[in-house]
Amino acid sequence: MTGGSGFLGTMLARAFVRRGDEVVVVSRHPGVGGWRSVRWDGRSLGPWAREFDAADAVINLAGRSVNCRYNAENRREILDSRVRSTHAVGEAIIRAARPPRVWLQASTATIYAHRYDAPNDELTGVIGGNEPDAPSAWRFSIDVARAWESALDEAVVGSTRKVAMRTAMVLSPDPGSVFPILRRHITFGLGGGGHGDGRQFVSWVHHVDFVRAVEWLIAHDDMAGPVNIASPFPLRNAEFMRALRREAGLPVGLPAPTWMLEIGAHILRTETELILKSRRVVPTRLLRSGFTFRFPVWEDAVRDLCLQARGEGAQVAA
Repeated sequence: MTGGSGFLGTMLARAFVRRGDEVVVVSRHPGVGGWRSVRWDGRSLGPWAREFDAADAVINLAGRSVNCRYNAENRREILDSRVRSTHAVGEAIIRAARPPRVWLQASTATIYAHRYDAPNDELTGVIGGNEPDAPSAWRFSIDVARAWESALDEAVVGSTRKVAMRTAMVLSPDPGSVFPILRRHITFGLGGGGHGDGRQFVSWVHHVDFVRAVEWLIAHDDMAGPVNIASPFPLRNAEFMRALRREAGLPVGLPAPTWMLEIGAHILRTETELILKSRRVVPTRLLRSGFTFRFPVWEDAVRDLCLQARGEGAQVAA
């Protein structure tokens, strides 16, 4: 796994090791875990590329976090870290004497349009960037997603199957997930009625289902191209937050209007797009391939996540 030392990579590495796989994490900051770690710079070929030879699967998760202000420097780093790492992974696969069977490439559900009227799937979904009711600043995320997937499409890697994982926010009690942030948000008495007007749809996936979906994509040779990894039941932000408050034992909260979110985002050095964009994404290709979700419904997922956060068990093994 390239770029595999973050939240998602660590979660996947743990799951693969549990089932007996050999895991190699390629990272700019190799850590300590129950797997081998190899250093790279995220943009150029090096000794790390030897790890691709005879690998069953390569999973590229590299990319600077988008949880920041979109100033010029951060925009450049967000884009370059994704595109350059993807080009490097493609080159390593091309040069491998025994190339991997499949390349799973991180992408994002944010590639789809901000909309309320209909869900976005891989077959009929609308790619964003031209929505009349979306702030112009949101176009940057679409441009990044397009460039990210274009780098994957441009890589000519022979028989290696390529999958673009258009992933919604992965929810887990672990650091690095947005779930602890949302939980902390409601402990301060905020989020009543949702964020902004609460009408925007939230697309999400429980961490157990994310891991299972990745394993499914590796195992199923007929799965190639863009695949949405998201619960089949996105819901409006107001409903999402109401269920979270209820399971956390904090049923009442103050509204968080857009102007307040803008001030808070500026203080926290992040962007309101992360919570105000309507992401109504559904996983049509996964469902049609026979994949079943352990946590398709938010009420069940948030109950499990809150139990885990309280250390009361209920974590389902991936």
